[in-house]
Amino acid sequence: MTPEGLRLLLGEVARGETTVSDAEARLRWAPVEDLGIAQIDHHRALRLGYPEVIFAQGKTTEQIVRIAERIATRGEGFLATRVSPEAAVQLRQRIAGVEWNELGRTVYLRGGPGGAPATRGNVLVVAAGTSDLPVAEEAAVTAAALGSPVERLNDVGVAGLHRILAASAALERAAVVIVVAGMEGALPSVVGGLVAVPVIAVPTSVGYGASFGGLAALLGMLNSCAAGVTVVNIDNGFGAGFAAARIARAADDALQPARKSLRSNPLRADDGGEEG
Repeated sequence: MTPEGLRLLLGEVARGETTVSDAEARLRWAPVEDLGIAQIDHHRALRLGYPEVIFAQGKTTEQIVRIAERIATRGEGFLATRVSPEAAVQLRQRIAGVEWNELGRTVYLRGGPGGAPATRGNVLVVAAGTSDLPVAEEAAVTAAALGSPVERLNDVGVAGLHRILAASAALERAAVVIVVAGMEGALPSVVGGLVAVPVIAVPTSVGYGASFGGLAALLGMLNSCAAGVTVVNIDNGFGAGFAAARIARAADDALQPARKSLRSNPLRADDGGEEG
């Protein structure tokens, strides 16, 4: 159950449209649903602001579909990551409205009237090379599913620094930047030296032998000389997208008191504090 769903239910009780007993029955089975193969945490959105995400890797197609159907049946959206094409076909056939991102290996079903509430600040996902796009797309879809407007900047690695420098406008618009890179993993340091917002680095397993499946990029990012660069695990686009959306949401929440103050104050913020 989402915070919006809980507020709607409480509103129905307050208006007399739903009895207390009916509301209690709807809430009684809400926290955890035991399917035997999985225990679905339906109250995660109430606690964390975002529903449980299905990690499809290692699960059978039937297990994935069964979990997704139970979430969808309650009117809640879901995000599934690392979804095989075979599982994606079954999900699209059995659940109306799902969106399959083949490159990012994600399946997304929008929940509620419009999905997660949108954040004001956008997330910019930067991919060093075309080979990094699957991980970058996973990050982009995740951030978007959690309510953040997403921009993409592809194939701007350090082999041609003019490409990232030419994208200064996109960098300046971003509230959070996710930088996805393999090989030696140098791009996050470059971006970290250009922007004043949080930078989340994602090492990928792209590279030749001495890249050690992304370990070289991971170590390079952990040793970045640019201050404030945060690093997630190898190929963990989901983790980066989730973290970026949380940062954008936290920034919105932190600004709410100031916005409310400006709305209620007859003095405008841009007039030097004097009456106009």
